[in-house]
Amino acid sequence: MNFSADGRGNLGGDIPVAVYRLMEYSLKEELEDRFGTEEQKQIFRSAGYRAGVFFVKNQLDLSQELNAFIAALQSRLAELKIGVLRVERFEENSGKLILTVSEDADCSGLPLLGEAVCNYDEGFISGIMSTYMKRKYSAVEIDCWATGDRVCRFCVEPEE
Repeated sequence: MNFSADGRGNLGGDIPVAVYRLMEYSLKEELEDRFGTEEQKQIFRSAGYRAGVFFVKNQLDLSQELNAFIAALQSRLAELKIGVLRVERFEENSGKLILTVSEDADCSGLPLLGEAVCNYDEGFISGIMSTYMKRKYSAVEIDCWATGDRVCRFCVEPEE
């Protein structure tokens, strides 16, 4: 699939975060109305996973060692204005990571909603890490702007 901005000669490839969120949150509400909250969250995680796999295969060099890969991932996410990625912790023996994303396109600046809302990001990160690490990873959001935190924090670890 080609995601170029061809055909947008006047407007270019960027859209405001507010427009992205209009689509994202209206789609979330529609899916929740039709299928319930848990199914909506799972659909967003699955879509994020697909996007993460596509993204990493088409945007990054999968042959790099981990530190170089993470540096390239951080750079590309910032370039595309998806968010500012930081690695808080990496446990080499288990493969577990704690990642933060600040200025997250999905939720930074939202009012308090009382729940973590970055299910798409959970899938996106899972897809990226599963593809790079060549084993199934899952990401779970443990802190979110929508719950009062100022970064989204994810526990990312291999599935047993």
